[in-house]
Amino acid sequence: MADLSLHYTSKAPLAGTFTAFNQIFATWRRRAKERKELASLDARTLRDLGLSSSDINFEVNKPFWRS
Repeated sequence: MADLSLHYTSKAPLAGTFTAFNQIFATWRRRAKERKELASLDARTLRDLGLSSSDINFEVNKPFWRS
């Protein structure tokens, strides 16, 4: 017998939740990696980018979950 329900029922109700968590974790990993790379830049590169050491310290010391 066919299911004639007008309401959507997912066979995997948590699939979207896992996808959302994976996206969040990927963002956190990317931020941590970018901040680590930023911390490794030398003074000449920072000067070329127009950034000060205090700008870098502020960004690098943020927790990974904060944008």
